[in-house]
Amino acid sequence: MPTPKFSLAAYKDEATLDLMSNASHKALAAWAFACGERALPHFEEQYPQDRRPRNALDTLQNWITTGEFKMAVIRKASLDAHAAAREVGADTPARSAARSAGQAVATAHVRTHALGAANYALQAIHHAAAAADADAAIAAERAWQLQHLLELGDH
Repeated sequence: MPTPKFSLAAYKDEATLDLMSNASHKALAAWAFACGERALPHFEEQYPQDRRPRNALDTLQNWITTGEFKMAVIRKASLDAHAAAREVGADTPARSAARSAGQAVATAHVRTHALGAANYALQAIHHAAAAADADAAIAAERAWQLQHLLELGDH
């Protein structure tokens, strides 16, 4: 039995939005990075030679560390990760992981892209889970995401 479709709109609850509104831009970027990093193995296991999603996360980490922002670099890294996702084709964990990385790096430009990184990471987890385990896998990842965002907001 196939896993039920996962809706990205499902992850816009008040608790997350409140935490996001109180977090700094850099904290949201670190959260987006962590969400994308947790999903990335779903892409890298299937496409080990394609570094575009990894490069997107590395680009974001560089911005978090140095504070240096070059829009052309951020934009290219995001668009490249999304191109990798499109090339995957089917709605799979790999495609969602690449999209998570593309959204994560875009957080350097617009802080609300962090939610896209988290949602696409959840979608990757959902697609990777067996139908009977999908709800539990999403709940566990969502709990981790919220806790991690809470911890980052405390710094």
